[in-house]
Amino acid sequence: MTVYRMFLFATAAMAAAPALAADAPGDGGMIVVTGRGLEDAPAAPAYDVTVLERKAIVSSASGRIEDVLTSVAGFQQFRRSDSRSSNPSAQGVTLRSLGGNATSRALVLLDGVPMADPFFGYIPLSALAPERLSRIAVTRGGGSGPFGTGALAGVIELESADAATLGLLNGSALVSQRGETELSGTIAPQLGSGFAVLSGRWDRGEGFYTTPQNQRVPASVRAGYDNWSIGGRVVLPLSGTVELQARALGFDDHRTLRFDGADSTSSGQDASLRLVGRGDWQFDALAFVQSRNFSNVVVSSTRFVPVLDQRKTPSTGIGGKFELRPPLGENHVFKIGADFRRASGTMYEDAYSAFTGAKTARRKAGGRNSDLGLFVEDDWTLGHLILTGGVRADRTSIKGGYYTERTPDGLLVSDSRFDDRSSWDVTWRGGALFHLSPSVTLRGAGYSGIRLPTLNELYRPFVVFPVTTEANAALENEKLEGYEAGIAFTPAEGMTFSATAFDNRVKNAIANVTIGENLRQRRNLPAIKARGVELGASIERGKVRFDGSLAWTNAKVRGRNASEELDGKRPAQTPEWAMSGTVSYAPSEGWLLSATLRHVGKQYESDLETDVLPAATTFDAFAQVPLADHFSVILRAENLFDETIVTRNSGGSIDLGAPRTLWAGVRWTG
Repeated sequence: MTVYRMFLFATAAMAAAPALAADAPGDGGMIVVTGRGLEDAPAAPAYDVTVLERKAIVSSASGRIEDVLTSVAGFQQFRRSDSRSSNPSAQGVTLRSLGGNATSRALVLLDGVPMADPFFGYIPLSALAPERLSRIAVTRGGGSGPFGTGALAGVIELESADAATLGLLNGSALVSQRGETELSGTIAPQLGSGFAVLSGRWDRGEGFYTTPQNQRVPASVRAGYDNWSIGGRVVLPLSGTVELQARALGFDDHRTLRFDGADSTSSGQDASLRLVGRGDWQFDALAFVQSRNFSNVVVSSTRFVPVLDQRKTPSTGIGGKFELRPPLGENHVFKIGADFRRASGTMYEDAYSAFTGAKTARRKAGGRNSDLGLFVEDDWTLGHLILTGGVRADRTSIKGGYYTERTPDGLLVSDSRFDDRSSWDVTWRGGALFHLSPSVTLRGAGYSGIRLPTLNELYRPFVVFPVTTEANAALENEKLEGYEAGIAFTPAEGMTFSATAFDNRVKNAIANVTIGENLRQRRNLPAIKARGVELGASIERGKVRFDGSLAWTNAKVRGRNASEELDGKRPAQTPEWAMSGTVSYAPSEGWLLSATLRHVGKQYESDLETDVLPAATTFDAFAQVPLADHFSVILRAENLFDETIVTRNSGGSIDLGAPRTLWAGVRWTG
C-alpha cells in the first residue's frame, strides 16, 4: 500500500468516526478509550526512565519539542541549534553523550510509530508540536523490545493528548520582538465513546543572524524559517476491550541558513493504524507508512554562489509490529511479538562551478534497508522484587545500494553498485527492581542493542563548505553493550531523588573521521566508551515545584585498532556536563510562572578535538496569566541573558544559536 493510499485510508477512518463511534459495540457498561498503547510493564522503572507531564511540555520558552527534551540532562542533538536555525538533516538525537554524525542513536516514537527519516535518520522536530502531547517518557540506555534496533542510546516515547486533556477548542498565537510568529490550534470533539483530534501549527519568521557580526558578508542573511504541520487522529472503541487508533500527519519546513540562497526543505506525509486490545489476551497491532522528501542548496563560503543543489531526496518508510501478552497469572507480564521496518530512498543532486556557475555533474544515489525483529520478554513480580528479561533477534539487510555520477550532458563518469548483505543479530536486556522500603527503590539493568547504518551514511557524500564528508557503503551495524545501577529515594510526599551510574560501550560506532585537509569519511570506530552518572530531583511543596537533572559523562574513543590520533579523544559534539533545573509556581488555577536554568559543557566540533564549542549557560522564563474563563496571556523569554551559544566552529568560522528572544501572545483553552 502506498503512503498516499494509507494516508487516505486513515483520513477516511477519521471521516467515518462519528458513525463508527455511534455503532461501536459494547457490553452495556462504560467503554473507556485512552488513545494509548498497552500499559507499561511493572519492571519498566528498572531502566533509567524520566517522565515529562503535559504542564512541563507546554510551558517551554521556545515552544519547540527539542527545548522540552533538553530538560532531560543527557539529551542532545547533533548540533546545539534548534529546529529553526539548523539544517534539518542535522537533527539527529541521542542520549548519554554517545556521539553521532547527525543520525539518531535514540529511538523516537510518536504513539508507537518510529519518527526517524527513512533516508537520513534525523527527526522532523518542527512537525512534533508540544501542544499535541500529553506525556513524554525518556528511557536512557539501550534495549530490545519493539523496534529495538533504533534504541541504541535509549527511547523517547511521545504520547498524543486525548480530547479530555485538550478540550474542545485549544489555540494560541504569539509574536516575538523580531516579528516571528507562532500559531497553533486543536479541535477535539468527543465522538460517542471515542474522540477525534484535528490540529495545526504554523511558525514563520526572518530569524536571527547565525553568523557573528565580524564574520558577516553582503551575502549573509538571517536564519529564516517557515514551517507548518497538520495532524489528525481518531480513537474509536470496536468493542469493550478493543480500540482503533488512526493517525495522519503532514508537514512542510523551509529554512535559510547563513547565506542568501542556502535554502533547505523537509516535507512528509505519515499515516498509521493501530489496534489495541485490553482483554485477557492483550495485544498491540500497528502498521505505518511514511513518505518524506528533503532538499538542500550549498552556497560557497568564499564566492557566495550555489555549488551544490541536492534538489530532492524522496524516501519511503513502511513497517509495523504485533505484540501479544497472554495471561500467565497476575505475577507475570509476558510479551512476545515481531516488528518490521523497511526504508528506501534516492538522492538527486547537481554540482555547479563556483567560478562560472555552470553545472558540472549530476549525481544519484540510494538503496533500501530492512529489519525484521522477533522479541520475547517477561516481567516477574516476587513481592518487593520485580525481575525482567528479554531477548531479541533481528534480520537486517542492506540491498540495492548504488552511486552514479554523470556529466551535464548525461555521459556516465562513475557507476558504483554495492553488494547486498544481510545478517542475524541477537540482543538482550534484563534488570531487577527492588522496593527496599516504601521510600527507597534499588534497580539494576544490563542490555545490548544494534543500529543499522542509514542510507545517508552508506551512500550520500555531503559538503558543509569547506569540509567534504564522504559516504561509506561498507559500514557495519553499530552494537552496544551496557549496564547500569540506580536508586530512587522518596523521603516525603512530593519529593523524589534519583541517581544512576552507567557504563555503555558502542562497538563499530559510526563517525565522521578526518582523513585529510577539509576531508572526512564516515567510518566505523572500534568503540565509543561512555561512563557516567545521572542525577534527578523533583520537589513539590504546595504551589511551588522544582525539577532538575544533571548528567556527567566520560566518553572516549577506544580500541587497539583506533588510529593514534583518535584513541582516547572525546567523540565529536559530546559534552561532558549537562544540567537543567526548572522552578515553577502556580499561585491559582490557570496561573503558571516558571524559570529554567540550563548548562551544557564544552564540546568539540571534530573528532580531532581541534575546534571548541565553549560551554554555555542559558536562562529561560515562562508566564501564563489568566484574564478570563479559558483565556490567558502567554509571555516567554528564551536565553534571557543573551548568552553566546556557539553551534559550529570550523577553523574559526562560527555559527551561533538563538540569542535573547521575547514572545508575547494569547492562549485559549476550553
